[in-house]
Order: sequence, then structure tokens, then C-alpha cells
Amino acid sequence: MTAHYDARETREQAAREAELFGRLPDVLRSALAAPAYAERLKGVDPATVTSRAALAALPVLRKSELPALHKASAPFGGFVAAAPGSFARLFSSPGPIFEPEGRQADPWRGARALFAAGFRPDDIVLNTFSYHLTPGGFIFDSSARALGCAVIPAGPGNTEQQFELIEAYRPVGYSGTPDFLKILLDAAASSGRDVSSIKRALVSGAAFPPSLQSEIKARGIDAYQAFGTADLGLIAFETEARDGMVVNEDLVMEIVKPGTGDPVTPGDVGEIVVTSLDPHHPWIRLALGDLTAALPGPSPCGRTNMRIKGWMGRADQTTKVKGMFVRPEQVAEIGKRHSPLGRLRLVVSRQGESDAMTLKAETAAASDTLREEIAASLRAVTKLGGSVELVSPGALPNDGKIIADER
Repeated sequence: MTAHYDARETREQAAREAELFGRLPDVLRSALAAPAYAERLKGVDPATVTSRAALAALPVLRKSELPALHKASAPFGGFVAAAPGSFARLFSSPGPIFEPEGRQADPWRGARALFAAGFRPDDIVLNTFSYHLTPGGFIFDSSARALGCAVIPAGPGNTEQQFELIEAYRPVGYSGTPDFLKILLDAAASSGRDVSSIKRALVSGAAFPPSLQSEIKARGIDAYQAFGTADLGLIAFETEARDGMVVNEDLVMEIVKPGTGDPVTPGDVGEIVVTSLDPHHPWIRLALGDLTAALPGPSPCGRTNMRIKGWMGRADQTTKVKGMFVRPEQVAEIGKRHSPLGRLRLVVSRQGESDAMTLKAETAAASDTLREEIAASLRAVTKLGGSVELVSPGALPNDGKIIADER
């Protein structure tokens, strides 16, 4: 596979950035028509938000906040100016979080992810994501149909009936979780059913470790991974280069220090924050709670958008110490108070029968005075005492972990 979905995927990154940030002010104006955004972005002049630096100055909206916000102001927490009836479908995800589907073609931006995985017009796709109340099934269904594929709306489970459909329609593609693909293949092998028509897959929603990747490949299926959410659809996807995931078009992705809205140093692990450019339902700096890191340069496949390593864990590392919550943003605040510090990691352990905290801090200017000042800040910010260990720059792992609970 060498072709691309369209010319936008291979344009110069500078041209892409210019287009995205040229559109952003109008999207912000649309967002400000919604009461919750009007409150959060009070005083922001959309005309001035035309760069990543200007965007990074806006507050983040944490996905973990959405259930409470949606409950307080149903259905969308005041973040959507349009009436619910102006959308095509209305969903609910665990939380609950309420998500609308737009009426435009390919509303979840998934066709190019399927194309990158080898799907083509007139392919038949077995879609095993759930169609019940949550958007997963419809995300992949609408994406496949936007590409020109026919979709079998199978949903998960009921393998016997799925075998009948597979043997009758002979789908070439599969979309669903990697776990269910293995279940389907194992059940077909044990019962003598023919699922050999399936040659490619786009999987998401669960871990796809190398051992399972090798097993699926050995069974004759070329499977690719995609990263998405019920709020935003397909955010990034694997390509034939097998070198990270390419960020989707029409999205601005930032990677920030967990607990903050501040961009990480390029290459460092941080939390994914996404801004979408759909004026009907914009998301402005939605912090997903998922960790990743950017990869340098364009993909060997020719796509030029930002690349990420993929999903690398969760950013929400809040823990309770001696009955009090300690949060990543508190650790970040300590870092802001002491400019000589690099990466920080708060290690929570047990000493005897009590909780204990050790703040490990990278610095090239270690001294007893600095250690004492940091210890004072640790107590002031967390209201808990703890020790401080100063380490050399680069000594702490680049894994996005701010709080390590070792109890």
C-alpha cells in the first residue's frame, strides 16, 4: 500500500498548521455561543488564538469532569450551543457522558484510518463494536460507509450467528476489539467454521500486545491499531509504516504535563489534549487522561502530520496519602515554584505502618538549601510532610508518571 486517502495527508506540516489555526478563531466563536465555554473562556479574544502558544494559554477541560458537568446541565453540560435535535444520533457512555453525532459525512473522521489499514471501496466489513446506546459501533460503521464499504452491523458476541454472516457475505475486513477478534478466530477453529475471508482489521478499544499481534498475523490477518474516544472519534491511527500512529486531520493535538495545560518538552511523555474544529460541536482543549509521546519527523509512509507512540497509560495518578488526596497538579505546582527543577516524581510508600512520601526531583543545581526549600513547598502544597531526593537530569524515566504509588 502506497496510496494515501487524500492530498491533505502529505502536505507540508507548516501548511497544515496554517490551515488549522486559520480556522480556529471561527471555531472559538462558535464555542463561545455555548454558556459553559463562554464562562470558561471569558475574556478570550478568538482573533488572537492563531498559534499553538496562544492555544496553550487557554484552560483545559478534563474529560473526568464531564459526568458531573453533564449531570448539572443536561445533556451536554452547557458546552454545545446547538439544540440536541440538530444532531443525527444521541449517545450515552459510562459516566454518564452524553455524546451527539453530527449529520455530516464521516462525522467521526474514521475513513482515512480505515484506508490506512488497507480497507477500500466495495470491501465488506464485519463491524463488531457495540451499537447499543454508545457510539462505538456507529463510529466505525459510518467511517466504513464513508469510504464506500458495505458494513455488517454485527456488534459483539453471538459468534454462531456471526459465523453464518461471515460464510454468507465473505467480509474481507474486521473492525472491533483485538480481544473479540481472537475469540472469533478461536471459536471458528474449534467449530470448523470458515472465516478465512477476513484479511485485514482495524482494532481499537483494548490493548493489542505484540504477542497477540503476532498471533493474528500468523492467522493471515493484517491488523492495524487506531486510537479514539467516544467524544472525538478517531484521533490517531497506525499506517503501513508500523512506526507510531499518525494524528488525524482536522484535529489539533497537544501533549501536556499531567495535571497542567503546559506543553511537554518535545519527546517527553504527557497527557493528550485535543481541540476539534467542528463548529457545530467544538471541543476546546479536551484533556483525555491518556498518556503518549510525540515521535520526531514525518512517517515513512509519507503522511506528514504529527506522530505519537500510541497509548501509554493513564495520566490521572491521584492517590490518597494519610487520608488526604495528592494530585499530579500539586506536584506540578511544586515544580513551578523552583525553576532549577526538571522532571519530578512523587513516590508513595509504606514505612512501618505509615504512609510516606519521597519527592524525586531532577536538577543540575543540587544543594542542601534547595532540598530544604523543596521540602517546605511539598508540605505547603500537599499539607503533608515528605522527604526530597535530588537526582541528576535524565535520571527519572520518561514515562509520564508523576505519582508512583508503591504501597
